Amino acid sequence: MIAIVDYGMGNLRSVQKALEYLGAPAQITHDPHTLRAADAIVLPGVGAFGAAMERLNAQGLTDALRREMERGKPFLGICLGLQLLYESSEESPGVEGLGVLKGRVVGFKSRPDFPLPVPHIGWSALHLTQPESPLWEGVSEGSYVYFVHSYYPEPEETESVLATCDYGGAFACAVGKDNLYAVQFHPEKSGAVGLQILRNFLATLGVATR
Repeated sequence: MIAIVDYGMGNLRSVQKALEYLGAPAQITHDPHTLRAADAIVLPGVGAFGAAMERLNAQGLTDALRREMERGKPFLGICLGLQLLYESSEESPGVEGLGVLKGRVVGFKSRPDFPLPVPHIGWSALHLTQPESPLWEGVSEGSYVYFVHSYYPEPEETESVLATCDYGGAFACAVGKDNLYAVQFHPEKSGAVGLQILRNFLATLGVATR
């Protein structure tokens, strides 16, 4: 069973439907005990970094998530769920993230004279910096995926970057480390390419998919 973390911010049902379409049982939950019992965890999210961390803390999910990731449980972060893995965000000064990955989250508008609209909404191409990653099996260089965001990660551990995207300059849009994967885009909204990425994540669990 795959636990989809419910902290009141995110397109949970669309993620659940995509996983179930592929044949993976998925349960939306805010119960730390369910996270412990799950075979894998998906952390989606849409909204502000600070509000998300406040809700995770209030529901007792912050320590539960850290504990399960440290135990080696397979994990997939989506959009805000990627950003929350880092130590801090320009969006919410003074708020600590999960800190599972070293680095911070910054905004497009923090770049001087940023030339493009913010938020970044729409389809953009993936540039695979580690094409051998299991996440990219059957995914071609330049494949298009769907984004909706104003902030993105600046990882300290550059070896964790699996793909970048160009939007007024390159930024990290997919990262991976040990049992953990996270993407800034929305695979559940990215058509056949997004389904293949989710299928690849499930394959790391040994889950047979459609």
